[in-house]
Amino acid sequence: TIRQPSATGSVVTLHGRFEILSLSGSFLPPPAPPGATSLTIFLAGGQGQVVGGNVVGELMAAGPVIVIASSFTNVAYERLPLEEDDGGGNGGANGGGNGNNMFADPGATTQQGGLPFFNLPLNMPPNVQLPVEGWPGNSSGNRPPF
Repeated sequence: TIRQPSATGSVVTLHGRFEILSLSGSFLPPPAPPGATSLTIFLAGGQGQVVGGNVVGELMAAGPVIVIASSFTNVAYERLPLEEDDGGGNGGANGGGNGNNMFADPGATTQQGGLPFFNLPLNMPPNVQLPVEGWPGNSSGNRPPF
């Protein structure tokens, strides 16, 4: 049983066999707010359908599942201030290699055969279209002719 991330927060009970694509979660001690602890799963069905959401009921695996967990003591949450001298990111071509850019230039990554969307910041707003240069079916990338 999962709760899908929609405006209504619909709860869906799935029956049958699904392949686990992703399973992630966080478990925090009691002073944490109620929404901070959750378990999220994404599943693929036999016909190629993908469904996901927060686990709110029983979840049973038909085979082995590897769970990697870690525990931290004396955890503190701090938000570091943003640097005020950022010029916006897209138009700032003021010398390469100044060491202040945490993320590589997506254009440079494409020419090296990498996937440019792996260099995007982790705090992207939702509903952002990812660049198509790195997807396998794209014909505009610099791919080897084999």
